[in-house]
Amino acid sequence: MTDSTAVSLRLAFDETRTRVTLRASDEHRQDLIQLAARFRTGGQLDPSSASVALDELLANLSLLSGWPDHSGVEWAPELRDLVASVVQDANTVKSRLAGAKAHAEVAPDQVPSLLGDNWQAELSEFQRRDIAKLLSLQHGANFSVPGAGKTRVGLAVYAAQKAQGRVSRLLVVCPKSAYESWRYETAVCLTHALRTHVLDGSMDQWAEVLIVNYERLDRSLTRLAGWLKAAPSMIILDEAHRMKLGARGTYGAACMALGPLATRRMILTGTPAPNGSKDLENLLGFVWPGHGQRAVVQAVAGGDLAYASSVLRPLFTRTTKAELGLPPMQLRMRYVDMPPLHKEIYESLVGGMREGTARDDLSSLGKTALRLLMAATSPALLLEGATRYEPLAYQLPPLEIPQGSSLYSLMQNLPDYELSPKYKEAVAIVAENAAQGRKTLVWTTFVRSLTTLEKMLEKYGPAVVYGGTVDRDEQLRRFREDPSCMVLVSNPATLGEGISLHHVCHDAVYVDRDFMAGRFLQSLDRIHRLGLAPDTDTRVTVLAARNTVDQVVEVRLDQKLEFMGRILDDPTVQQLADLEEEPAVAAGLAPSDIEALLRHVGSR
Repeated sequence: MTDSTAVSLRLAFDETRTRVTLRASDEHRQDLIQLAARFRTGGQLDPSSASVALDELLANLSLLSGWPDHSGVEWAPELRDLVASVVQDANTVKSRLAGAKAHAEVAPDQVPSLLGDNWQAELSEFQRRDIAKLLSLQHGANFSVPGAGKTRVGLAVYAAQKAQGRVSRLLVVCPKSAYESWRYETAVCLTHALRTHVLDGSMDQWAEVLIVNYERLDRSLTRLAGWLKAAPSMIILDEAHRMKLGARGTYGAACMALGPLATRRMILTGTPAPNGSKDLENLLGFVWPGHGQRAVVQAVAGGDLAYASSVLRPLFTRTTKAELGLPPMQLRMRYVDMPPLHKEIYESLVGGMREGTARDDLSSLGKTALRLLMAATSPALLLEGATRYEPLAYQLPPLEIPQGSSLYSLMQNLPDYELSPKYKEAVAIVAENAAQGRKTLVWTTFVRSLTTLEKMLEKYGPAVVYGGTVDRDEQLRRFREDPSCMVLVSNPATLGEGISLHHVCHDAVYVDRDFMAGRFLQSLDRIHRLGLAPDTDTRVTVLAARNTVDQVVEVRLDQKLEFMGRILDDPTVQQLADLEEEPAVAAGLAPSDIEALLRHVGSR
């Protein structure tokens, strides 16, 4: 620390901790103006102070070497520690890429001795390998597939850091569906269970592990920041793809604001790049501000994903499906043909959308995508019911189509005339599985679709879980334990992460899918996880209406899974393409999704 009278430049976080404020002494005002101008995000606040984005400052630290008074530069302690840890990890990665063993590299066989006397849980060989790699860096990213035990790995890294006196409390940010896993692991992994508290309004100031969901982050920032600063802390973002929008999203901005306050940062997700490299930039940018984002940009710039994977590999650890030794999963695409009235309504809807879909209106495009996905399942979903949960009232057998009906009345009366072929197929699959004593997990995006299936599958004692379900735990308990409950109906947005169903269910049916590759990949792994018997037959069927938006979704998901598999050097993810947050305003559409959607609408 320099003497206060000799300080010519002070650097500190602003209140968002996503930017750095630079304050110069009076005699160095002109030097500050010239320095700020060298940063693309630099801006003058007043004659003596300027502001620069944290990422850019850390990516271009060399620009500070031009400051005329090196000995007069003072860093705020939080910022100084952040810079030091990021630079240290960057040097470690550089050494690994050069083939040299980095300083303080941890070996897998050292891990048990580093976890402290309180640790008692068993660790697999690949978990010890992942922990060793994560402990060799100041911060870390674990991209192991769902079911590989990322929760336990994250907790072990915390235990090792605590044993060394570097941290004393842990903040876990995760979806609500992951609460169960974190409560379980904090209780069983250690001889003395850690004091754990879920932030649900009240605050346990004495909790060692504080758990909060992404939805609550933004309105709890002040309390969480105070908790992190009160003692050396570690922060883990579980299912970190929820903040893949980075500072542009509500979840991401909150995470970026909290990250610098933690002594150690870690992200856990099996799907780090669901829409491409930008997602990966934002995730690694949280872990290593400046360096992480730049590393991804430089790695993928040439378009060689094999090279990009080799360059990025030192930054993360990943256990693959192949390493888990799981029996293969059978994935089948089943196309259905829309009956005449259904097809007529779908074609009319597409025709009407063709004129009103603006390329640059993301909100409009998102609604168009959702409406087409609904229409491919059943156009009647587009009409408002008495409540948003009201099931469609199907009456069979089909009747003759009345002459002279308007499109609206056709849609309104469609359930009276034609059963959705997707619903029909889903019911048939559930019935066949139930006859064999096999339980089925049915996925559908839309709540009215979900409640409709609940009604149609009534004889199989369905459990139902969606955002509005009050007794979620009871519904899951019934599906797991009640032999008369042969089917669980849910949507990936609610149940696609954080829970395990592989001990009781080996069949899944997708009535529909959206453009979100990460959500699809996560939901697949609810029934295909570590712990399956070698002879388990896991079967997944994806339903698609022929010549509809379903086929656009199929192509786009294939492309996204292919990219993710190559960037992670994981052939299993690439094979899924052969099958064939935070809430997004455009229904999960990436720019290339929009192009594909517009081609579909414009070609009819």
